[in-house]
Amino acid sequence: MAEAANQKREEHFDVLTRTGEKTGLTKPRSLVHRDGDYHRAVHVWIFAENTQELLLQRRADGKDSWPGLWDISSAGHISAGDSSLVTASVTNNGTFINNEFNDVYLVTTLDQIPLGAFTFQDSEVSAVKYISWKEYKNLLAKEDPDYVPYDVTGRYSQLFDILSERYKENAEARSFSIQNQLDRYVPIRLDAELNELTEVDRKALSLLIKAAMVIDEIFYLQVWNSNPILRDWLKERSELSNLDKLKWMYYSINTSPCSALDENKAFLTTADSAVKLCEKCTKPVPGWKGLEYRAAFPMAKPPGANFYPPDMDKNEFEVWKNSLKDDQRDSATGFFNVIRRHGESDVGASSFSSACYSIDTVAKSIPDLYMLPFSQAYKPFLAKASELLHNAGDLTDSPSLKRLLNGKADAFLSNDYYDSDIAWMELDSKLDVTIGPYETYEDALFGYKATFEAFIGVRDDEATSKVKLFGDQLQDVKGPQTVAFNLPNDERIVKDRGTSMVMLKNVSEAKVNSMS
Repeated sequence: MAEAANQKREEHFDVLTRTGEKTGLTKPRSLVHRDGDYHRAVHVWIFAENTQELLLQRRADGKDSWPGLWDISSAGHISAGDSSLVTASVTNNGTFINNEFNDVYLVTTLDQIPLGAFTFQDSEVSAVKYISWKEYKNLLAKEDPDYVPYDVTGRYSQLFDILSERYKENAEARSFSIQNQLDRYVPIRLDAELNELTEVDRKALSLLIKAAMVIDEIFYLQVWNSNPILRDWLKERSELSNLDKLKWMYYSINTSPCSALDENKAFLTTADSAVKLCEKCTKPVPGWKGLEYRAAFPMAKPPGANFYPPDMDKNEFEVWKNSLKDDQRDSATGFFNVIRRHGESDVGASSFSSACYSIDTVAKSIPDLYMLPFSQAYKPFLAKASELLHNAGDLTDSPSLKRLLNGKADAFLSNDYYDSDIAWMELDSKLDVTIGPYETYEDALFGYKATFEAFIGVRDDEATSKVKLFGDQLQDVKGPQTVAFNLPNDERIVKDRGTSMVMLKNVSEAKVNSMS
C-alpha cells in the first residue's frame, strides 16, 4: 500500500512510440526510466543576444542523473512543442534508461539576466553562469567531464547552427536576399467601378470595408498566435532602414514570417522579432527594469496553424476524437471551432487505485483537449464585425444583400453559418460580399478548420452574363493571389444547392496585363 501510494504521487509521463507519437498510455517516472520507454522532455536554452552567451545551470549534487555537472538553462518533462530531437542515455549502472524526445526551445533575451534575479531550488540547481555559445560548443565537442554530454555532431547541433546562421548575414546581404524574393511579385493597382452603386450602398460599402479589416485581424491570429505582435513590430520599424522596409513589405505579402513561394520557409529569424518586456518574471533587482526578450516564432510554419495546441500530434487528436460521442466527433472535425487544451495536469494519476495498483500497471490516457467555437475564440473581433454588418444591412436597399449581411452578422455570434451561406448562394446584388470562415488551406495538419476571409466586390453585370455561358468549364486558379473562388464548403449546402464561383475581374485582368 505504501509503495502504491508513492507511485500515485509520482509524476506520470506519456509513453511514446519510437517515432514520437503518443500511445495513449501513461506510466510513473521511475517505471518509464526503468523500462526505457520513449517519453517527452523540454529543453529550454536562454541566450543573451548582446553578449552572444548561453545561460547554464549546475545540477544539484543529489540529482539521479549527471549530478554536479553544468547543463542547459532549464529542462523538464513537460509535453510541449511540435518538433523533437531524440536522445538516449543510460546512467546509474543501467537502472536509469533515458529515451527522450527533446523539444528544444531557444529563448532570446537582449541582455544577461542578473544573477541576483534567480531563485534556486536546492534539490535541482546549485549555481548558474553565462558562457559564450562557441566556447560551450567546443567544450561539448571535447566531452569535457564538467558538462552534461550532448552530441554536437548530431541533431542537437541544430541549436548551434541556428545561432551561427541567425547573426551571420549583414544588413546588405539580407536586404539583397529579401529584395530578390520581392522581385518575383509584380505590384499592381486595383480599381473598381462604383458609378452604378446607389448612395446607400456606397455608405454600406464603407462599413463592409471596416468589417473586412476586422476579419483580417482574425486571419492573422489564426495563422500563428504571435502573428499580430510580429506584424505590429515590423510595421512600426519599417522606416528605420532599407532592410526594415523590405522585411515589412515581404511580410505584408505573406502575412507571416514564412515565404509562400519558398515552401513556407522562414525569411525572418527571432533576431527580427518584437522585443517584449516582462517586469515580474524574476525577483526584482535594483537598477534592472526587467526581462527584455524576443517574441520567438517556429523555424517552420506550424502545420496546424493556430487551430490546435502546438504540442498536439495527429495520434493524440484521433485518440481524443474517438473518445467522444458521435455528434461530438463530427464537431471535432468541423470547420468552425478551434481545439484547445485544458491546462497542464497530472495526466492519468486519477486512474490509479492504491488497492489494486501493481508495479507494471499503465493507464489509458484521454488527452485533455476540448473544442472552442469560433464565436468564443474570436468573440471581441466577431462582435465588432457583427455590429458593422448589421449596420450595413440596415442601410442597403437590396433585400438579398440585407438578408445576407444580417444573417452573417448573426452567424458570427451563434457559430451557425448554414442560413447565411444559403443567403450568400442566393445573393442578387450589385455589391457582392463574401465574408466569414471558408477555406481550410491554413490547416495543413488535417484540412478541417476554416480561416476567416473577406472579399468585397462590385458586380460587373455584363461580364457576369458572359461568364455564365461557360462557368461550368472554369477551373480554380491557384497561386499567391486569389483570382477566383468556389464556395461554400459546407457539404450539406453543396449536396442540396451546389456551389457558386466568384471571379475577381480586376485581379484577373491585372494578372494578364502584367504578363503581356
